[in-house]
Amino acid sequence: MINKFLAKIPKIFIPFLLICGKTFLSPHSLVVLQWKLIDGDNTLWINYHLKKNSIVFDLGGYKGIWSETILKKYHCNIYIFEPVKEYVEKIEVRFRGSKNVKVFPYGLSGKKRNIYLRMSDNETSEFGKSGELVKSKVVSIKQFMKDYEIKQVDLIKINIEGGEYELLEYLLEAGLIKRFKNIQVQFHTFVPNAELRASKIQNELKETHSLSYQFPFVWENWTLKNYN
Repeated sequence: MINKFLAKIPKIFIPFLLICGKTFLSPHSLVVLQWKLIDGDNTLWINYHLKKNSIVFDLGGYKGIWSETILKKYHCNIYIFEPVKEYVEKIEVRFRGSKNVKVFPYGLSGKKRNIYLRMSDNETSEFGKSGELVKSKVVSIKQFMKDYEIKQVDLIKINIEGGEYELLEYLLEAGLIKRFKNIQVQFHTFVPNAELRASKIQNELKETHSLSYQFPFVWENWTLKNYN
């Protein structure tokens, strides 16, 4: 809840909080403030070298706000994956009539399986402790790309409330990671061994990608080496 409060703080007060807040704010909250200070949602989060024929995957589409921004800015091809029916319906309304956006009522992971999510607005997760329990599914990202004949993805945004670990571990293990030119991911701390797993993934990503920016457990981006 505190990070939702911090998100509403006027920018003018952030430098003061970054100095004085070290005594009462968590390290994660301080990173949230640093992201807000540089206006990350309107800069790093959406600034990429994309063209009209670029392919973008939005994992954890929620209500489609990020994808709408990307579409308006680059007019590219966007595949949105959202396993919650309520949000899928909102996304479909938002992009009704758009030929550039495809919406899928499931998530992507290493393998196809049913999942059970605890509803909590934009924090709905398999790892939730409270909230309405809803059934959904994820499908194999490898099989999806095969079925849709997608060889390369220019940008994949991953905000899937804990599912990022399983997905990225699979892509690395299966040797598929090079098929993603930009990997924008939000790691989450509530997953068991989160810091250890994130560190291992980051170390393996260094073999194929370069770190573009990093605000730990807020947002970070990895760009494929030798990608222009």
